[in-house]
Amino acid sequence: MRRFRPYLRYLKPVRRPLIAAIFYAVLFALTNGVSLPALIKYVFPVIFDRDHVGLPLGTVILIAATIPVAFLLRAVSGYLNSYYIQLSGVRILEAIRTDYFRKLQQLPLSFVQGKAAGDLISRGMSDTGQLQATLTTLASDGIKQPVQLIATLATLVVFAFGDQGVWLVLASLALVPLAVLPVRYVGKKVIKRAYQLQTNLGVVTTRFAENLAAAREVRAFGLEERETERFAAASHDLITSQVKIAKYVQALTPAIEVIAAAGIAVTLVFAYGTGIRESTFVAIITALYFSYEPIKKLGAMNNEYKRGLAALDRLEFVLHEPVTITDPAQPVPVGRLAGHVGFEGVTFAYNPGEPVLHDLSARIPAGTVCALVGPSGAGKSTFANLVPRFYEATAGRVTIDGHDVRAMRVADLRRNIALVSQDPVLFNDTIYHNLLLGRPDATRDEVLAAAIDAHADDFIRTLPHGYETIVGERGSLLSGGQKQRLALARAFLRNAPILILDEATSALDSQSEQFIQEALRKLVVGKTVLIIAHRFSTIRDASMILVFDRGQVVASGTHAQLYAGNALYQSLYDRQHSAA
Repeated sequence: MRRFRPYLRYLKPVRRPLIAAIFYAVLFALTNGVSLPALIKYVFPVIFDRDHVGLPLGTVILIAATIPVAFLLRAVSGYLNSYYIQLSGVRILEAIRTDYFRKLQQLPLSFVQGKAAGDLISRGMSDTGQLQATLTTLASDGIKQPVQLIATLATLVVFAFGDQGVWLVLASLALVPLAVLPVRYVGKKVIKRAYQLQTNLGVVTTRFAENLAAAREVRAFGLEERETERFAAASHDLITSQVKIAKYVQALTPAIEVIAAAGIAVTLVFAYGTGIRESTFVAIITALYFSYEPIKKLGAMNNEYKRGLAALDRLEFVLHEPVTITDPAQPVPVGRLAGHVGFEGVTFAYNPGEPVLHDLSARIPAGTVCALVGPSGAGKSTFANLVPRFYEATAGRVTIDGHDVRAMRVADLRRNIALVSQDPVLFNDTIYHNLLLGRPDATRDEVLAAAIDAHADDFIRTLPHGYETIVGERGSLLSGGQKQRLALARAFLRNAPILILDEATSALDSQSEQFIQEALRKLVVGKTVLIIAHRFSTIRDASMILVFDRGQVVASGTHAQLYAGNALYQSLYDRQHSAA
């Protein structure tokens, strides 16, 4: 239980329905454990004993009415217990999932991009659901079943002792402790397989997400059968894990029932030898039976607890991951930055001991259009990603206007930076709301002006619903050039002093590239621009070029200076120019 103690805080906001659920759980347990055996011992004899022959019909009706009243009380309390538990459970689930999602937003890109999306989704959906089920089960059955067990055992003791003394009590209770043995055995087996089950579920979710994201490539390369086989294999592993858990869980109830039957048989033999009255014997057997029922439920609760532990392990992998990119205790007040970017002895490694940037230093004055050039893997994208603190420098510091980026609030820093990536992401919403992401407080006129500057207004107005057109998941209903122009419109709307362009014109047709180049010439005016250049045609407007090689800036200057004085730049340019 210690593992779940920090998460009991999720119960606090739902304490009222939870208290109601517990109240009705206790009422249900007492009704189950006391009223039914009491009916058998005290009510039935009044009707059937010869001493009571000739009772008035009204009296018989009143006595008989106690039966539906008892069952009505049991039914209502059981229903209300289940209702309030479900009400509490869905609210707990909402809180857990929201906290999990919030933590994902806070973690650095290095963590999120290094994990399979399907697995992270599975943790946020399946594992949070399992944790919610465990918490509500512990909160409900953790009280209801022990109360019912104690009530039935107390009833049994009272009936047995009152009729035959302590020996019948001992005989009746002899096998109750043995019922705990299968609970312990099954619990040990379940915990070993529960974690594997949750992991396999994550793999299946990953296969789904990966396949749907690559639907075009799957069909283009004829991978349908291969993908089906991969999914079938993952699904088979999941089913195998589920069957292994079911094998043990489903064996628990029969095992306890066999032990219960043995207990009833022992009591029957002892009752024969002592000449116990039939009404007392039936009441004791009923109480004994109802004492085994909560043991079964406690066994199921124990299995639920084990599955909850496995889900909790997977959730804590994310929830306990340290948030490395945080606001400083006393942030530097930042308004609109000028855009002087500096790197001072910066070293960065995605994996410990494998630096991608080595003791790198560079100065980019405000208003400079700077192209980052070099072989693939030389560190260009990493360099640009350190400016908005998508990653944290391992050593050295990145500065803007002389301030270490770690000294600013993250929101203040990123408000001064706009990003246009090679594959812009649009959310499954209207074009208007996707543009508004650039600056949520912008007016409609400002949004339209940004679209016009990005050469996007013309194509938007040709769509059936104009700016209210839904773009589809990741903008799937638009062409690459259209998505890129919307990304540029967001950058116009943001009007940040620093602009990062990750090869914004690659993989576009000539007409789209012409529109975007015209928009870019207007967009970069007066801004500090970092262009991650894979094609040299995109750097013709650059006033400064940084040449990267093996994680260092090996040269800087204009195109003419570098072509004449740097062999690496000359070879890269000539190779691409020849290919063109």
